[in-house]
Amino acid sequence: MFELRRARCNQLQSRPGQVSQLTGALPSGYHRDFQLLKEQVFPAIESLKSCLRIATFAMSQIKIKTDILKEDKYLYLFSVEEVNKLVLQGVPFRDAYKQVGESINQGSFAPDKQVAHTHEGSIGNLCLPEIRAKLDKVLNGFGFDFVKERLRDLVKG
Repeated sequence: MFELRRARCNQLQSRPGQVSQLTGALPSGYHRDFQLLKEQVFPAIESLKSCLRIATFAMSQIKIKTDILKEDKYLYLFSVEEVNKLVLQGVPFRDAYKQVGESINQGSFAPDKQVAHTHEGSIGNLCLPEIRAKLDKVLNGFGFDFVKERLRDLVKG
């Protein structure tokens, strides 16, 4: 399902180029070519709406497993954390990498599963307020209010 949604979204990304090709180099006052835009734009809108419905449905079905990292199959996810801890204690990276690798090979790898990420974007520091501010800035740049006003004016006649 997600593969098809991804493919459909990639297909939609080609539409602006197609529209540009149809509308490029039109003589002044000539609008008959705009009829061909319907073949591009209307199906694209329906496709986009379909993608959004699928994404909305899929997201509502997601169930988060809160204790998934306690499963043994995820044990080695913590190998990078162990290397980083050793490096922070002053062990050269290459040596820390070898130590952790050897403990994994010997079957004695027993990581501390508590992580304390602090770098931007990590689990411990998602930077959500900063991301929200960037999103708001982009959304505010679209001028939705202006478009709503123009549409309202068009409907009024």
